[in-house]
Amino acid sequence: MVRFVRSHLGWKLFFSYLLVVIAVAVTTAVTAQLSIERAFDRHMGGMNMMSTSTMMDEMIGEDSIFNNFSIAINEVLILSILAGGLVAVLISIWITGIIVKPISELKSVSDRIAAGHYEERVELPRSQDELAQLGESINHLAKNLAQAEEIRRRLIGDVTHELRTPLTTIKGSMEGLIDGVIPPNQETFQQLYREADRLQILVNDIQELSRAEAGVFDLNKEPIQISTLVATVRERLDQQFAEKAVAFDVDLTTDLPVVLVDQNRMNQVLLNLAGNALQFTNTGGKVVIIARRVKEEIWLSIEDNGIGISADMLPHIFTRFYRIDKSRSRRYGGSGIGLTIAKYLVEAHDGLIWAESEGIGLGARFTFTIPVFDKS
Repeated sequence: MVRFVRSHLGWKLFFSYLLVVIAVAVTTAVTAQLSIERAFDRHMGGMNMMSTSTMMDEMIGEDSIFNNFSIAINEVLILSILAGGLVAVLISIWITGIIVKPISELKSVSDRIAAGHYEERVELPRSQDELAQLGESINHLAKNLAQAEEIRRRLIGDVTHELRTPLTTIKGSMEGLIDGVIPPNQETFQQLYREADRLQILVNDIQELSRAEAGVFDLNKEPIQISTLVATVRERLDQQFAEKAVAFDVDLTTDLPVVLVDQNRMNQVLLNLAGNALQFTNTGGKVVIIARRVKEEIWLSIEDNGIGISADMLPHIFTRFYRIDKSRSRRYGGSGIGLTIAKYLVEAHDGLIWAESEGIGLGARFTFTIPVFDKS
């Protein structure tokens, strides 16, 4: 009952029914007033003109008077009901048109959207009833579907572009080997292996991204120290940092509380961010992992003094297949979706992630948050 009272459409229907009832009542009353005199004259008038003696002579008794009176009343009622019914039908047709027309338009637009015409939009009425809200929801749905379709097309184009380069290299090298133009030595085979490895990494990253976007991966959360996570990352990346002659430091405060995370997934985030920092930091540079407690969160930052990120690129840094330096993307490698995967994994842990940079050549800082584990 409360929902009906608060419903704008419910009030419209209520007043439409009330209007029909009032219209029928008024029409019936007016018709009765206009027809009752003529009906009475037609059926009772002759009797009024007769004298009492004549009436006795004609053997007209009370039954005859009552019958004539009943006929007159029934005639009035029939005329009134017919007139009222006609008015009720006309008003009902008018009200039905008012209500059904926007519903038909909503159905028509939704059918076109379902057929793939995502540019279709519902023309919203001025009222703010449930039909207007439904139209607004359909417009919002169409907008989201259009964005999803654009993302899908762009993803297919990006994946095609990413697959084309290593496949072209492998095919060209194989043709050279077949024709005898390229010598079948260790260097050639190593190049083929690297390109095949790039394909495998790309396919694995795309599969991981698909699972992350769908939210179908499982998180096996357990209490763990931040220092344990950082130590695992350093152990796995120390050799790569040493080979490139890039310093890898850690700056952790001693009062860091325990966090509740999936250790493997969080290591994946840290490895991704630290490996990304290594790729974009030149020889002789430095990468630092910093951890601080900020209220009820742990802020983990990976800071480097590498090539930096321009201000116009920062909003797109977590977009799939986006590279901050397309002219050198092949030299730096990577699938271009590692940061996107990291973003989804951090958000799955109820955290946030963002990037900061003072500009090109001034390094970058990637920071993400993890809620403090509440032991209670």
